[in-house]
Amino acid sequence: MKSRQTSSPLRPSACPGLLRVVQALDGGICRIKLDGGCIRADQAIVVAQAAQRYAGGVIEATNRANLQIRGIGGQATALIDSLLAAELGPATAAGDDVRNVMLSPCAGIDRQMLFDTRPLAREILDSLQTRECFHDLSAKFALQLDGGEALAMLEHPHDLWLSAADREGEQVLVFGFAGCPTDSPAAAVHLRDGHALVIAVLELFLELARPDQTRMRHLLAEQSPESLLRTLATRVPLLYVAGAQRPAMAAKLHVGTYVQRQDGLVYVGVVPPLGRLASSMLKGAAQLAEQFGDASLRLTPWQSVLLPNIRQEDAPLVTRQLQALGFLVDASEPLTDLVACTGSSGCSKGLADTKGDARLLGALRPSPHTREQVHLTGCPRTCACAHAAPVTLLATSMGHYDVYFRDAALPGFGALQARNLTIEAAGALLDARPRSPLDA
Repeated sequence: MKSRQTSSPLRPSACPGLLRVVQALDGGICRIKLDGGCIRADQAIVVAQAAQRYAGGVIEATNRANLQIRGIGGQATALIDSLLAAELGPATAAGDDVRNVMLSPCAGIDRQMLFDTRPLAREILDSLQTRECFHDLSAKFALQLDGGEALAMLEHPHDLWLSAADREGEQVLVFGFAGCPTDSPAAAVHLRDGHALVIAVLELFLELARPDQTRMRHLLAEQSPESLLRTLATRVPLLYVAGAQRPAMAAKLHVGTYVQRQDGLVYVGVVPPLGRLASSMLKGAAQLAEQFGDASLRLTPWQSVLLPNIRQEDAPLVTRQLQALGFLVDASEPLTDLVACTGSSGCSKGLADTKGDARLLGALRPSPHTREQVHLTGCPRTCACAHAAPVTLLATSMGHYDVYFRDAALPGFGALQARNLTIEAAGALLDARPRSPLDA
């Protein structure tokens, strides 16, 4: 295997981590990677207190179901120490960057799931953190483990994805490279071989990829999927299946109250407006989880928060209290359809105040019957949204955006519809657009 060791456990990277605070226009950013998107209530309270004490009090839910603290000044070391004391750090310092395994926020509780993905995810995360060779993977190299849940982010592309399926009465994991579970699978493995497959794929990637080929898509530009499968078949028993593609999720199941697999229990999903939580919001949600749930919170790739294992009769009270804290609790609320990056207020690359413009756009388009997901991005890096949204507004200057409509036949944002529109003009254009069911 080719060695790509770094000389320091904390390699240089533009991606923030828990141990590496990255500077932005509004101060330092510390990203807290959560195993499977889950955090204990007591840990969430520590995050809220750290943000208040050592930073500007701003906490963000990310599109990979993590949390990050913004506005960190000169007390970064004290902030990191408090998070490490709460057991929010990696098993090894060099393993922090590669803790990139996405699960359904409803893993283990979803009524539609085929199996509980959490034990396998723990195995994978342990290997990523403790096997030194995997520390050479890019901080953006990511995996997805899909258990067939109704609530699942299926549009984010991953370097390796695995998805539960039924093969003649046997549960298997179909998988693919550089894509999503809605793609056609490359092959499958028995459920018992899921961990071995992940290890084999990662080892093979590190063997074949040059240092400049940091993602699976880079390797596939020179190596065919068929050639990778031939080598994998010598290491893991592969099942060649012509399975149906995984259907995409249509409903906004991350907002509202939904029945769990467990009798009498529900989860309550709420959205911090535009992904931002004040310290008081996170602390309050954690306290409600302690009082009414199982003392845990789950973050989602839609930048929302779930409180699982709530008794059905307690859900209305929990929802009212979350709303009083400042969370959006109804999927019909305009801001639940909007995604916006930090923008010019916190990022030197942002050409517009995307958060402020998103609020204005939400006020201009109050009816849920004329809305689709809209992504406002201050630059082409699209930090806030990992997939092509139905509508993308790309900032050109303060208050002005190019407007794109998603088109499966086109790369990137899709088809350019208009240039340099004000938010008011963009809202009018969207209201005049015929809405497809696929836009939800």
